[in-house]
Amino acid sequence: MTLFDGIYPFYTQQRKSFVFDVNTIIVVIVFLTLASTFLLIIPGIRGRARLYWMVRVLFSLMVGAVIVVVQFTGDWESGWVTANTSYKSFSHAVVNVDIGLHISLAGVNITLVGNPVNQVNETINYNEHFAWSFDADYDHSYSEGLEKGLPSPILYVAEKFTTHSPCNVHRQYRISSHYTSASLWVAFCTWLISNMLFSTPVILYGGYMILVTGAFMIFSLISFSTVRNSLVCPIQFGTTSLQIGYGGSFWLTLAVGLICFVAGITVVALHYFNSHLLKTFFDLHEDKAEDYREMTEVHVNLRFMNSTLSPPQPSELTLNDIRK
Repeated sequence: MTLFDGIYPFYTQQRKSFVFDVNTIIVVIVFLTLASTFLLIIPGIRGRARLYWMVRVLFSLMVGAVIVVVQFTGDWESGWVTANTSYKSFSHAVVNVDIGLHISLAGVNITLVGNPVNQVNETINYNEHFAWSFDADYDHSYSEGLEKGLPSPILYVAEKFTTHSPCNVHRQYRISSHYTSASLWVAFCTWLISNMLFSTPVILYGGYMILVTGAFMIFSLISFSTVRNSLVCPIQFGTTSLQIGYGGSFWLTLAVGLICFVAGITVVALHYFNSHLLKTFFDLHEDKAEDYREMTEVHVNLRFMNSTLSPPQPSELTLNDIRK
């Protein structure tokens, strides 16, 4: 079998990576560029304010990057199994393969890697993506997989998530993923608002907004977890079964959401119990000191002030003035 442009002839497009894709790479590059730009200008900040600025900016960029990146990652749920299974339909060939299932907010990725990779005169190294977002047709993607002649293990796993499958998990995953994505975008908006508020003297409200950011991140996890309320659909390969659990994107979102909670509670607590330390961290005391310094350097014209404040004296008329 020959290759054309690095892919097999019956594949119409390149396969999608199950963890990173172009959108993820673009988001990472954007936030790394922002962080690098800040690190270039930070030497111009003097004193301990340099450390405070670095902590605030890097923490903020980390939260924003995680909120956006997990929208495109493919490991919200994942699982692997090694099994001996049939390779293609209408074939008696049995191969030893690693089968992986990776669930994202936009669909599922199913990987198939042979042990070894070269078996039955073919290279067994597949990674197929089936989208279930509202602008995609999952069943159509599955039908295209049938037409392309994908290996039986991939089609067997993909069939579990179709709309006509007895498992009945397609609608649950689709709606849960939609609300999870919407909650994360709201969290991104509140993160932007918190950054604007932290740049003003109203630091307390910035603390409240970072708490709201953490709350929406936790709510997104709760929305995604509602899938667990449905019946577990068994994915069997002989005597072994494919078990899936929460993946790296889920736990990363949970960790950053809890960090946002800790940061918000810390800001609110310091506002009420140690406002001096809070203002020092956000570099507000130096601004006030400069304002006071400018006020002490104002020069007053005392002669002008006395002339304007003293009442006007009545003029006296003399006899010579009357004769004139």
